[in-house]
Amino acid sequence: MSSQDLPTTDEIEAPPTHWEGDVLLRDGRTAHIRPIQAGDQELMTEFYARVSDESKYYRFFSPMPTLSPSDLRRFTHVDHRDRVALVVLLQGKMIAVGRYDVVGNHGSGKEAEVAFLVEDQHQGRGIAQLLLEHLAQAGRERGVERFTAEVLPDNSRMIQTFRDAGYRVASGYADGVITLEFPIDPTDTAIGVMHNREHVAESASIHRFFHPRSVAIIGASRRQETIGHVLVRNLVTADFTGRVFVVNPNTRAVSGMPAYKNVNEIPDDVDVAIVAVPAESVTDVVLDCAAKGVHGLVVISSGFAETGEEGRKRQRHLAGLCRSYGLRLIGPNCLGVINTDPGVQVNASLSSVMPTRGRAGFFCQSGALGSAILEKVRNRGLGISTFVSAGNRADVSGNDLLQYWEEDDATEVVMMYLESIGNPRKFSRIARRVSRRKPIVAVRSGRTTQGVPMGHAVRRIGAPPAAVDAMFRQAGVIQVDTLDDMFDVAQLLAHQPLPRGRRVAIVGNSDALGLLASDAASAVGLVVNRSVALGSEATAEDFEDALDGAIDDPDVDSVIAVYIPPLDVSGEEVANVLAAVGEQSDKPLVSSFLGAEGVPELLRVPDVAGSSAGRGSVPSYPAVEAAVRALARVVEYAVWVRTPDGDHAEPGEVDDQAAKRLITRVLTDGGLEAADEGIDLNSAEVSALLATYGIDVWPVYSVADLEEAKAIGERLGWDVVLKSTSPAVRERPDMAHVWRNIGSAYEMTEAWETLNHHAADPTTAEFAVQKTAPPGVPVAIRSTEDPLFGPVVSFGISGPVIELLGDWSYRIPPLDEQTVSTMVREVKSSPLLFGYRGTEPIDVAAVEHLIAKVAAMQNDLPEISGLELSLVLAGASSAAVLTASVRVARIKDPRPDSFVRRMPDLITTIPD
Repeated sequence: MSSQDLPTTDEIEAPPTHWEGDVLLRDGRTAHIRPIQAGDQELMTEFYARVSDESKYYRFFSPMPTLSPSDLRRFTHVDHRDRVALVVLLQGKMIAVGRYDVVGNHGSGKEAEVAFLVEDQHQGRGIAQLLLEHLAQAGRERGVERFTAEVLPDNSRMIQTFRDAGYRVASGYADGVITLEFPIDPTDTAIGVMHNREHVAESASIHRFFHPRSVAIIGASRRQETIGHVLVRNLVTADFTGRVFVVNPNTRAVSGMPAYKNVNEIPDDVDVAIVAVPAESVTDVVLDCAAKGVHGLVVISSGFAETGEEGRKRQRHLAGLCRSYGLRLIGPNCLGVINTDPGVQVNASLSSVMPTRGRAGFFCQSGALGSAILEKVRNRGLGISTFVSAGNRADVSGNDLLQYWEEDDATEVVMMYLESIGNPRKFSRIARRVSRRKPIVAVRSGRTTQGVPMGHAVRRIGAPPAAVDAMFRQAGVIQVDTLDDMFDVAQLLAHQPLPRGRRVAIVGNSDALGLLASDAASAVGLVVNRSVALGSEATAEDFEDALDGAIDDPDVDSVIAVYIPPLDVSGEEVANVLAAVGEQSDKPLVSSFLGAEGVPELLRVPDVAGSSAGRGSVPSYPAVEAAVRALARVVEYAVWVRTPDGDHAEPGEVDDQAAKRLITRVLTDGGLEAADEGIDLNSAEVSALLATYGIDVWPVYSVADLEEAKAIGERLGWDVVLKSTSPAVRERPDMAHVWRNIGSAYEMTEAWETLNHHAADPTTAEFAVQKTAPPGVPVAIRSTEDPLFGPVVSFGISGPVIELLGDWSYRIPPLDEQTVSTMVREVKSSPLLFGYRGTEPIDVAAVEHLIAKVAAMQNDLPEISGLELSLVLAGASSAAVLTASVRVARIKDPRPDSFVRRMPDLITTIPD
């Protein structure tokens, strides 16, 4: 392309805003990716001057020491459609560029040539892979179907970049050049590769926080009980195995250590900086740390988003500055981080409590709550592996910690106190994978109100609370209501094996408590198969015999032991029995021992790894009901773990391209303003759109008067329905808006007159005629596009009573067959589908297939803001869709967990 053909700066169409964002590199550091701009010529010149001759040769196949003015203009002036270029920036400098240029057509789309150039000192950090992902997504949005690339044979690193991307790569060789060709559809393999790279990068970014070789405390103080002094004291008294440096420009020493005026004066490397300076000074600290090469910051300082609008702006600037310089940030307004590993022993927090070594990793957000949590952990004898209080969660989030804990051998149980969820869709994906290996126990505040704390710059969840709960269940997360419940469950998971089923035995020396335990077990779905009442005078030998018998019973999966000692008896002998049985048993043993809470010293099994209580220690609960509730939740988790992922719920033949064309036409014809607000499809458009996914809607014929209604009825061969389709009356519980089984002109006249009589305003009744469907149970299937969740699908029995009771099941697509089956069966009214009170069972498979189709459509087409099959008659051999509606809207932002890796946008939304 000649320079005369290039667009001028004024002619260049602005690229989509979502093409720009922050990204995480393979080594856990951050960078910024964005479309190239016409004003980037100076950045490009400086970047190219730093690139080696060898890298230039690999890119252009010939010596090209400098770029001419025409080259610079050609590379920086693109149309963002057929010529797209993305650059990666770090500390304001360009460190890489990737581009594609359309070279022709391929099938129904385009074919483009793709190429990259990465500065030598940044090669090996996964930058080319990131550029390929983002260019492929941009290409898909612009109608590109296939990429080609020409590579020199000895450029093995670039060849491997393409082959490792997960696409189906074909290659050829001619004239000394290897040509690679591959479609850029996001295959399961390509998505899996992307998710694996995301996992590696996010885990690496957290690893350094927990395993620092050196820590600098910026804002260290000599004054007792100041934040800066507490941080120094806690880090030193925890016996941190690395180097500790203190930074304070106003003194020469703090706690016997030399004080440096700023972090750059420290003679050694610094991995992590703990920041405790006034909020307005934190920016200068970030710049100093970036110049020093610090990996990450833990900002204890307050005065950010939790204080209001000015604080939100300050927090956004802080997070953006950290990312632009490659730094990760925990906080601000946080408690800090702790790692109890004896090889590290880091307490970089405000908590004076250094927990004992344990198997649980803990994530929370509130700093004040974090202190209370650590105190409770100590009192229960639970122990933790690692702890993070993320404060306002401006950068590092629970998703990052899950990525780290998944591979951390020291962490067997994950505990999370969540005050907000920035990316629920990503959380669900990661948690589902982690839960297969390690249980996640979570408390979610604001569960009913969906509220967001002041300091958290995240969007408010629009989905109903039941949908959020369903997401947790779908991901295998054990969601509990209180912190005490969380510790109750975690102490069982950390010390006892998973149960094989729901069958329990109860062994105790109190008849009353045994009955309470039996009632509690039955109430939460456990089956009491064995109950042994030993009496108040039972000895340790009696307990041992009874426990051994219960453990050996093949019809028992778990054992609950209740011990209330007689007067003046310590219970030590019984405790020794419980501990011995708990250590040797392959079935979980829980207890209510002396009303103790946690893992009492008497019930602990020594651990060679140095934990406070080893595997096999017996958890105790102050009330037997708490023990039963904890066991029931662990049973549900065990059932989930042992249930294999089902096959993908296939919707059958679909024509997603036809669906996209229809939606695009509707949005284009409706105009930009209407497309942003949302457009309701008319009945013909609804039928056409649903037909692309194999959903047939029974025709409905609008009629303006009685004669037209008669004509339609006769044309349909009668046996028809006359109904009002006006939203104001069609949901009447008395069904006075519907007249069924009309078989003649006389009956149509009677129906018309009766319905007009009942209508408040016949002119707005919007009457319609439809063929009568076979008898069946009315069900409804809905889907919606939530700005945080992405697609959400729900199912329920139709009817006003069900609506009032909120009897709906929810799931997050994509769905597997097992999930669809569970959706249908978990609504409380589901017996109506399975022959309730002698009725004929309905064709459940047909209903499940409809759910799979709706889920696939919503997952494939984010432009659908709402879809409802409001009346589906599920009969003995079919499921007839009688009423349907669809609303579409222009996509303003891509889904939060799309086909490219990117960090969450920095937003300043004020929570409602």
